[in-house]
Amino acid sequence: MFSSLMPQRAEFFELLAAHSDRVVAGANATLRLMNGLGVGTEDIPVLVAEVNMNEQSADKIKAQVIALLHRSFTTPINRDQIHTLTIELDAVLNALQAVANAVGMYNILESTVESREMASLGADACMRLNRAVIALPDKKRNSETTELCKEIDAIESRADRVQRKAITQLFRDGGSVWTALKMREFYALQEEVLDCCEDAAKTIEEILIENS
Repeated sequence: MFSSLMPQRAEFFELLAAHSDRVVAGANATLRLMNGLGVGTEDIPVLVAEVNMNEQSADKIKAQVIALLHRSFTTPINRDQIHTLTIELDAVLNALQAVANAVGMYNILESTVESREMASLGADACMRLNRAVIALPDKKRNSETTELCKEIDAIESRADRVQRKAITQLFRDGGSVWTALKMREFYALQEEVLDCCEDAAKTIEEILIENS
């Protein structure tokens, strides 16, 4: 009976990796969504549904991680950090879902250069987050993992600059105030994806420090 309370070391890491796989899939679908708006090259409702599907799939993985935490006597790394990282990966997907669903709610028919760039930066950050999570259990890859986290931080800073430029342009061009307001909110939703990636990267760095 006691042995059933002892987790397989790989099980937590496998679930976290699966969770981050869904993050990448959601980010890539969101990028295709942004690139397809207004050009007719993509089925927009299908892409929105794809993002939602990945978020729902990730929710099931999150539930598995939390259930495993509850029934496990020991964990391979700090259980609070496992829980935090799981919640932060979930937050990335929730942010991606908010972006995808906002396309319909805000009636965004075409993307801007800045929205496409932010979606691309989001996909890049999610890809690096996935790689960092996969490398997490291997201490020999700590330097690689740390570098990936630093790259995520740099990508988030770049997205901040893109967002500021985009918002400045909105109110400088003298267009519709309603359009400016809805796009400002939309850019904020996109920036949240990067912020959530940065939060997860910081947790990974804390895990590396504590287990070095």
